[in-house]
Amino acid sequence: MLPLSGIKVLDLSRLLPGPFCSMVLADFGAEVIKVEDTDMGDYMRDMPGLGGSFNSLNRNKKSLALNLKDEAGREVFYRLAKVADVVLEGFRPGVTARLGIDYLSLKVLNPRLVYCSLTGYGQSGPRAARAGHDINYMALAGVLDITGEAGGHPVAPGVQVADIGGGAMWAVTGILLALAARDRTGEGQYVDVAMLDGVISWLPLAAATLYATGIPPRRGAGVLTGGYACYRVYQTGDGRYLSLGALEPKFWAAFCRRLGRADLIEDQFVPSPRQQEVISEVEGILTSRTRQEWVEFFDGLDICLEPVLDLAEALAEPHAQAREMLLRDPAGGEMPLLAVPVKLSATPAAVTSPAPKWGQDTVEVLAAAGYSDGEIAELELAGVIRY
Repeated sequence: MLPLSGIKVLDLSRLLPGPFCSMVLADFGAEVIKVEDTDMGDYMRDMPGLGGSFNSLNRNKKSLALNLKDEAGREVFYRLAKVADVVLEGFRPGVTARLGIDYLSLKVLNPRLVYCSLTGYGQSGPRAARAGHDINYMALAGVLDITGEAGGHPVAPGVQVADIGGGAMWAVTGILLALAARDRTGEGQYVDVAMLDGVISWLPLAAATLYATGIPPRRGAGVLTGGYACYRVYQTGDGRYLSLGALEPKFWAAFCRRLGRADLIEDQFVPSPRQQEVISEVEGILTSRTRQEWVEFFDGLDICLEPVLDLAEALAEPHAQAREMLLRDPAGGEMPLLAVPVKLSATPAAVTSPAPKWGQDTVEVLAAAGYSDGEIAELELAGVIRY
């Protein structure tokens, strides 16, 4: 039995953050019912180039197409919420209250309910009602300002740090914490997760620098952001790149000796302008060979140096394969799915079903909730459900 077997989740979210959260819950056994509207469903279904993402994010789930703007649709949702463990939603603050499906409304029906709102700015504060996306949350958190090369423009990371790291994973954490608390108290609770809050929480090192010096960290100037020769990305002679993470003195010393530049060891943390001179010297050396030649040159040396791989290389890399980070699509498609990184020894995650078609499980979900065939047919005829 999987860890979350028996947990029922009503997922009202769309796009990336919420579905990523409920994907994790589903992979560990929760029954996730994806509640989609009857007009178009989750926007990501039809977004150009994102179909594969939808399939990955919504595996192991069921789809219920339900019109929550209709009173009969809300009654269906109320019946489901009475026996649900979790409701997850990603609307702007106030939307669920207007629909009559907010936490206060549902708590009356089910005091054990854990209700998680995953939004950009949270349920309070002057920005709460604003629209936003991953890049906006990173901008407001100060992350973009410290990302990129010194003297260059801020650069958006290649992954959705705020959506997934600041939002989805904190929502998973909050839901699991609330479920654990419910085991002791018997009562559910409200979980307010803001992606901006989540990203800010990822800045302990940068914030410590600010409070210690009174000066905001500068882009590309910190020890861990490219401002020092020992911890930096370097271009090689073939236009590829190496990542050097020789932060500890022993690693930096071994790196310098292998290059035949033991004279640079004592300059590991020397301030600029000398630090910039050390960077330039190392850059000049590393452009003399290809990336692969340098990988072979440093092979067997314990110095925290790895090639910068493109995504195709990264997913095909032997270590990723050994860690089983790619899964077969349960639908039989050629595109593999990314696996869950949490490896439980006794109750590991399982991917058993593909992403559902829009509304494909509507009849099954309603029948399980006690609706008769005739009642289901009437709801479909009235436009309350779709299947």
